[in-house]
Amino acid sequence: MNFAVLIPILLLYLGIMSALAYYGYKTTRSEADYLVGGRDINPTVMALSYGATFISTSSLIGFGGVASLYGFGLLWLCFLNIVFGVFVSFVFFGTRIRKVSAQLEAYTFAELLGKRYQSKFITVFSGIIIFVFMPAYTSIVLVGGGRFLQETLSMNYNVALLVLAIVVGFYVLSGGIKAVMYTDAFAAVVMFIGMSIFLFMSYKAVGGVIDGHAGLTAMKDLVPKALVEQGHQGWTSMPELGSPIWWTLVSTIVMGVGIGVLAQPQLAMRFMTVKNNKALYRSVIVGGVFIFFMTGAAFMIGPISNLYFQDKVGQLSIEAAKGNVDLVIPTFINHLMPDWFVYLFTLTLLSAAISTISSLIHLQGSAFGQDILKSFGVKNLFGMDASRIGVLIGIVAAVILSYILPGGVIAQATAFWFGMCAAGFLPVMIGAFFWENSTRTGAKASMVTGFAVSILGFLFLHEKEAAVLGLSKALFGKDTLFAYPMTHVDPLIYALPLSAIVFVVVSLLTKKEAEKTGQHHQEKVI
Repeated sequence: MNFAVLIPILLLYLGIMSALAYYGYKTTRSEADYLVGGRDINPTVMALSYGATFISTSSLIGFGGVASLYGFGLLWLCFLNIVFGVFVSFVFFGTRIRKVSAQLEAYTFAELLGKRYQSKFITVFSGIIIFVFMPAYTSIVLVGGGRFLQETLSMNYNVALLVLAIVVGFYVLSGGIKAVMYTDAFAAVVMFIGMSIFLFMSYKAVGGVIDGHAGLTAMKDLVPKALVEQGHQGWTSMPELGSPIWWTLVSTIVMGVGIGVLAQPQLAMRFMTVKNNKALYRSVIVGGVFIFFMTGAAFMIGPISNLYFQDKVGQLSIEAAKGNVDLVIPTFINHLMPDWFVYLFTLTLLSAAISTISSLIHLQGSAFGQDILKSFGVKNLFGMDASRIGVLIGIVAAVILSYILPGGVIAQATAFWFGMCAAGFLPVMIGAFFWENSTRTGAKASMVTGFAVSILGFLFLHEKEAAVLGLSKALFGKDTLFAYPMTHVDPLIYALPLSAIVFVVVSLLTKKEAEKTGQHHQEKVI
C-alpha cells in the first residue's frame, strides 16, 4: 500500500468528519441538543445514522467471516434486519418512542422507560445495564476496525485500537448526538459506496451470480469434516435441522441479532431526534436499502470467498485467514481488490467503526450521567459534566476489553448484547407503548428476569461463553450444567419468553397499580 496516497486520503476524510463534528458542536446549545439533537434532525440524516450505527465492523468483518464458514443461511438475518430492524422499528416502535419521549421530556432510552412506568428503579437499572454491559459490544466493534487496519495497513493492532478510540472520543465529547449523527450520515454514504463495489467485484471474480452459486454448491464435498459432523450441508444450504451448527446459526446469530435489534437502546434513541411521524415514514426506504447493501452484501461475499480462494490458492477462506474468521474479509480484500479499493474500503471500515462506536459511547455516557447519576441529583463530577465523564469511562473500558477478548469473537459478542437486550427490554417496551394494563411492578420483574436468565444462561448453559468464563467449571466441575442441545441454544430462546410471561402475569396481578399511577390515562393520550 502506498502511504503517500493513503495519508492524504485519510486526512481529507478526517477533515470532512471533523468539519461535520464541529458543525454539530456549534449547533449544540442545550441538554436536549446534546442528547436528542433538539428533536429536529433531518429524516434522511436520521435513517443514515440509524443504519451506520446498526452496521458496524462487526457486521462487515465479523459476520462476513462467519458467513464464509456457515454459508448463505445468514441471509435470514438480513431479512430480519430489514423487516424488524427497519420496517417494524420505524413504523411501529419509532412513532411511539418519538411521541412518548417528547410528551414525557425524556432524553435517553432508560429515562423514557423510567418515566413511562413512573419508576426511578427502571431508569437506574436500565442505565446500569447499558453502562456495564455495552462495553463488551463496543469493544468488538473496536476489534473489527483494529483487525482490518492490522491486516491491510500492517499497522500494530494495539496502535490501531488507540487511534480509533481517540478519534471517536473527540467526536462524542465535543458535539453530542448532533456531531455523532452528522458524521454517521457521511460515514453511511462512504460505507454504501464501498460495499456496493465490493459486492459487484466479488461476484465478477467468480463468474457472476449464477456461476458463482453453482460453483459454491459444487464445493459441498470440501466442507471440513468437523463442520460436517456438526450439521454443515454446504454453503448454499441450511445446516441439518437441530444440529449444533443449526442451533448456533438460527438461535444465536439469526434470532439473537434479528429480534434483538428491536430493543437496541442506541437505535431507539435515533427515533427521539426527529420532529414527527412523517419523518420516520420517509426514512424507511433509505434505511431498508442501506441495510440490504450492508448486511446482505457481507453475508453473500463471505460464502463466495470460499470459491475464490479455492480456485486461486486451493484453500477455503478460513484456511487462507489462518483460522481466524475475523480475518477472512480483510484477507479476501487483499487478494481480490486493486489498491485503490483498499483505500476506499479502509475509509468504509473506519466509517463503520467510528459511526457505531461513537453512538455506543454517547449512549454509555448518557446512561452514566443522565440515567444513573442525575437520578440521584448528581450533575457534575470533578467540575465536568457527568455524561462526558461517562464517555471517557466507556472508551477506556472498551479499549481494555479489546485487549482481553479472544480472536474470532466479533459475531458472538454482538449476538450476546443483542439477545440480552431483547430478553430484558423488549417485553417492557411493547407493554409501555401497546398494552394499557402493563404496570410498574410487571416491568421491574420482567427486566430483572430477562437480564438475570440471560446472564445465567451465558455463565452456565451456553457452551461458547460458559467454557471460556469457567464459572460453571469452578463451581460444578463441568463446563455446562446440561448436555446438548442446551449447550448450543442461545439464552434468548428461553429468556425472552420467560421475561414476557413474567411481565404479563405480574402486570395482571397488579392491575390496580396501572390505574393508581395514571398509566391508563397516558395510554389514551398515546
